[in-house]
Amino acid sequence: MNKEQSSVLKAWEATMRKTQAAKKRANSIFGITSMTNVAQTDVEDDTDKNVSTSDETYFAKKILPNGDYYTGQWHDNFPDGQGKYLWTDGCIYIGEWHKGKTMGRGRFTWPSGASYEGEFKTGYMDGTGTYIGANGDTYKGQWVMNLKHGHGLMHYSNGDSYDGEWRRGLQVGHGKYQWKNKNYYVGEWKNGVIFGKGTFVWSNGNKYEGFWEDGMPKGNGTYQWPGGSFYVGNWSKDPDEQNGTYYPSESSSAADLEWDPTTVYTDLANCKICHGERVSIMPSQKRLAMWYSTKGGDRPRRLSVDGRASVGVERPLDKTSLWENDGDGNSLREVRRDLDYELYDDTNPKFNLGLPLKVPKLGKRQGETISKGHRNYELMLNLQLGIRHSVGRPAPATGFDLKASAFDPKEKIWTRFPPEGSKYTPPHQSCEFRWKDYCPVVFRTLRKLFKVDPADYMISICGNDALRELSSPGKSGSFFYLTNDDRYMIKTMKKSETKVFLRMLSAYYNHCRSFDNTLVIKYYGLHCVKLTGPAQKKVRFIIMGNLLRSDFTIHRRFDLKGSSLGRITDKADSEIDNITILKDLDLNFIFKLQKSWFQEFCWQIDRDCEFLEQERTMDYSLLVGLHFREISPNGELMPCERRNSQNDATHRTDMDQLLQDPKSWASIKLGTNMPARVERTVRKPELELQLVGERTGECYEVVMFFGIIDILQDYDITKKLEHAYKSIQYDPTSISAVDPKQYSRRFRDFIFKVFAEDI
Repeated sequence: MNKEQSSVLKAWEATMRKTQAAKKRANSIFGITSMTNVAQTDVEDDTDKNVSTSDETYFAKKILPNGDYYTGQWHDNFPDGQGKYLWTDGCIYIGEWHKGKTMGRGRFTWPSGASYEGEFKTGYMDGTGTYIGANGDTYKGQWVMNLKHGHGLMHYSNGDSYDGEWRRGLQVGHGKYQWKNKNYYVGEWKNGVIFGKGTFVWSNGNKYEGFWEDGMPKGNGTYQWPGGSFYVGNWSKDPDEQNGTYYPSESSSAADLEWDPTTVYTDLANCKICHGERVSIMPSQKRLAMWYSTKGGDRPRRLSVDGRASVGVERPLDKTSLWENDGDGNSLREVRRDLDYELYDDTNPKFNLGLPLKVPKLGKRQGETISKGHRNYELMLNLQLGIRHSVGRPAPATGFDLKASAFDPKEKIWTRFPPEGSKYTPPHQSCEFRWKDYCPVVFRTLRKLFKVDPADYMISICGNDALRELSSPGKSGSFFYLTNDDRYMIKTMKKSETKVFLRMLSAYYNHCRSFDNTLVIKYYGLHCVKLTGPAQKKVRFIIMGNLLRSDFTIHRRFDLKGSSLGRITDKADSEIDNITILKDLDLNFIFKLQKSWFQEFCWQIDRDCEFLEQERTMDYSLLVGLHFREISPNGELMPCERRNSQNDATHRTDMDQLLQDPKSWASIKLGTNMPARVERTVRKPELELQLVGERTGECYEVVMFFGIIDILQDYDITKKLEHAYKSIQYDPTSISAVDPKQYSRRFRDFIFKVFAEDI
């Protein structure tokens, strides 16, 4: 330790002893509770007394009321440039700052002895850097938002190592893992486990090369001995599925012929993947202590390391100046608000930035419960009986490689359900009906692919709770039903839609299997109920996932296509609630995703649209649900910069704990439970068909849900006639019914305008 460092630490320790009273006035150094303001004289500032509050950057030494210490470059009441910050709990950051944010290269050390040295972005470990844990774990590579993301080399304290690709803190893609005992695996990974094609080599020279699933051989593979003998076959932990052929070498003994392939699974069970040390607190969770702004009068600020400042009053939204006025004492926000009213005289916040956004009122629970006496009560009973029969029916185990015959539209099973029951069906109180399963093997495999537990699936749809029918049919004339737990949605299908889906089923299956993060809606079953009697009525329906099912309250819902004709809600603002589906011309936000998510989103949208274009479908849309994380007591949405220190700290702590815990992270995937921000936009009233409003810089913290729905509309003769007719009356580019290729291009162009990278 040099002389300067020694003097800094001594000053810090002395201040710690002298400022216990101030520490009691501060409820928490992390901002979990609000901090009592302290007088300017409570802050020991060793800065040159001759330095004035100018716009110039200068060197400062500040001992803060709670005992924190900062020394380094200072500008406009923020750390800016090179600087060192010491927290009272022993955490230290030394490196680059920009306007109060840790931005650039730096070094963060923990009291435990752990350290990170590398690049930072808005408080997060983001870029290239090296983390050394207190237990000796060492990771050198790429990071995104405190998580290993990209290529990196990890040396674990137990002697294991991994060199390869990471995604959100877990091994994903191609990589090599070597155990301390010299066993190693080279190949594909998924969510931190061996999955896909790869090679495992034992220290004794034995080798398995083939396919894997959940860390074990599954599918085609070859086991080879150093002497030249090898075993080729289909691998599975299930003895009934395991089969293959042993090919001995010339030097093999008779005992080798008795070799049992299941011993491979026993050996692999001892090869555990190390998960490494869990970080106790992330750099982005650390708070900067409160000081007074010289330009803001008595407005106290408290800053997190990611640079978010909280102030006691509402901050202006004009980015060019923080506290400027127009020369007459009026704030720019007031001037702009007056100007908005003067020009537009509009009470709609969609056009007027001066009006705050309010959380919509909570609507009643969606749907009418189908109880006895309801017109569709018997249909619901038939549906539940059929689902229970289909899912519970014994079937041979199958892998994910299906035969072409499984996708044949003629591949269906009819079952008769008489009221008195039969050899295969239970007695019931409904009328007699016939039940049809379309391509049962395919949908059983899809449910397995989507990790749907058969028992949970049956309980959701066929349990004691009744289904709920939505109050009105969709535009297509189809009816929708929801399960009581909101997990699944059931939609009645036209015959034409059924034909389209059966035609594209093989491509749909392959697409979902190829792209784990596809945004295309998940389908779990296609069925038909045929009522007996004079009517001979047929009801076809499909079971799909409910994209917006969440423990969070969904405050806003948008159905986005990229067209403008008729794409606005017909409800008055006072009638809009949280279950109202808003459309393109109602949209007043830009959705801002963190860099890696935005890149993945754009890539996946391209793949999904290519698939839909190839299948000649159109009229699909992106369904988006938003949960706003911060709402004031009077119901106003709180922008990021206006959140008080208590709420901000709690939110940041919750978010960072979520990001650092791989188990919690498992609930977050593209389109589901995604932490993000939205930026408010405003529209010009004279531009009625303006699809994307002007950005304002006013951002809100949200949790996002989104996915592509309504993918079964073929560009048939009806849609072609609709396009021809409407093109005479309206701009052809504004109508929804267009050729699939044009629809895909327009849809993507629009989506890439309303989604952006959060910089």
